[in-house]
Amino acid sequence: MKYYIEAKSAKSAYIQLYEQLKRDIVAGLFPYGAKLPSKRLLAEEADVSVITVEHAYAILCDEGYIESRQRSGYFVLYRESDFVSNAEIGANSWERTGHVHTGKGEFPFSVLAKTMRRVLLDYGEDILEKSPNHGCRELRTAICAYLARSNGMRVLPEQIIIGSGAEYLYSLIVQLLGSDRIYGLETPSYDKIRRVYQANGVRCEMLRLGKEGIKTQELERTSATVLHVTPYNSYPSGITADVSKRLEYLRWAEKRNGYIIEDNYDSELTVSSKNEDTVFSLAENGSVIYLNTFSQTIAPAMRVGYMVLPKQLLEVFENKLGFYSCTVPVFEQYVLAELISSGDFERHINRVRRMRRKKTAIQNSGE
Repeated sequence: MKYYIEAKSAKSAYIQLYEQLKRDIVAGLFPYGAKLPSKRLLAEEADVSVITVEHAYAILCDEGYIESRQRSGYFVLYRESDFVSNAEIGANSWERTGHVHTGKGEFPFSVLAKTMRRVLLDYGEDILEKSPNHGCRELRTAICAYLARSNGMRVLPEQIIIGSGAEYLYSLIVQLLGSDRIYGLETPSYDKIRRVYQANGVRCEMLRLGKEGIKTQELERTSATVLHVTPYNSYPSGITADVSKRLEYLRWAEKRNGYIIEDNYDSELTVSSKNEDTVFSLAENGSVIYLNTFSQTIAPAMRVGYMVLPKQLLEVFENKLGFYSCTVPVFEQYVLAELISSGDFERHINRVRRMRRKKTAIQNSGE
C-alpha cells in the first residue's frame, strides 16, 4: 500500500506517516498480530528517511498500537475490542476533581521532583521574579508547541493566558465577553461551571444533552449567545460530541455572532489514544475560546490552567483585562514548561492511556 507525504503540509513528515499508519491499523488493513513493513521498505515506499519511519513507529508504540520485537520488527497490538466509547466508560470511572486511583494524581513524583530541582538550579533567583501578566513566555511557548503536536492547533504565545485553574479563567471570560450575555450550558454538567458564571452575574440557560452533544432543538430555542461546552467526555454523562455536532456548534455561533467556550479538561486522557478534533481547530471565524488545565493530567494540587484566545479578541482582552497580574507563581510555570519541553508530560499521557486501555480490556474480558 502506498503512503504519501505532502511536502507543503504544515505537519511534519513523520506525523503524516504516523497518521496514515494509524488509520490503516484502525481500519483493519493491518490486523492484530500482523507484522508491519520494515523501516527501510517503508522509507523507500514513502520516499522518506529511515529516521522518519522510526519516529512514526515510535509514536505508535507509545500509544499502544504496535510493539517492537527485538530482531523481528514491529507488530500490531491494536484490537477494536480494546477501545471503547467514552459513554461506555461511564461517569463513575473517575471524578472530574480527582484521578483514577488515589486522587493524588498519576504523574510520577520522582520525575516531578527531578524537574523541580533542575528548575531551581537553572533559574536560581529568577523564580522570585514577578510573572508577566499573561504568564511566562517559556510556558506559553511550550504550550503552543504541545497543542500543535497533540491537537493540530496552530496558535501564538500571545494568544495564551495562564491562570490559577479553570474557575479563575471562567471569571476572566465573563469580564471579557460581558455579563449581559446569556450563557448556554450543558445539562447535566459539572455544577461548579454554572455557579461560577452566576456568581459573576451571568444568566445561564441549561441545554439538554443528546447522545452526540447538545440537542439541536435546544440550540435552536435558546437565547444564549455564548455556549460553554465540554465536547470530550462531558461530566457526568461521559458524552463526547462527534465532529458533526462540533461543526453545528460553530454554525450556531456564526449565526448568532456569538462565542463558544471549549472546556477540554479531560481530553488528553482518552482511552482510544486518538485526540478528538478540537472545536477551536475546526473554527475559521475566531469564535472559540479554548480552555484546559494541568490538574487532571499532573495532580489536583497543580492549580494551573490556560486559555487560548482567538486573535480577534487579543486587543479587546488587552484593553479590558491586560492589567491583571498572573495568578500562578513563576516557579510552577517554569516547572510545567520544562515538563512539556522535555517530553516527560507527553510520555506520562501515553502511559496513562495505555494503562486505561488495559484496564478497560480486562473489564470487558470479564463481562
